[in-house]
Amino acid sequence: MATAKRTRKPSRPFWERGYHSHGYWLAKVLVGRVEVEPGNHLEMKYRWRVGNYAGQCTTLLEAKRNVERAFLMGGRQLSLFPEDDPDAPRA
Repeated sequence: MATAKRTRKPSRPFWERGYHSHGYWLAKVLVGRVEVEPGNHLEMKYRWRVGNYAGQCTTLLEAKRNVERAFLMGGRQLSLFPEDDPDAPRA
């Protein structure tokens, strides 16, 4: 009797809570982070980073969504001149 090969599902990114921060992990690689700014009365309290992208938000949920969006974009900036970039989508 032959045994069927098992295919492994690709790992999904997940959030992990830390001290004054939340990390967005893919397997064992930290791909994004949301940190809390020190201070009590700040309007933009949460600072987020993914690769070359960074920003500030007023709520934790908004900051996490921005991290997930930036990660799905691939963590790279789109080219201004698509004719120079072979991977850029054509119109």
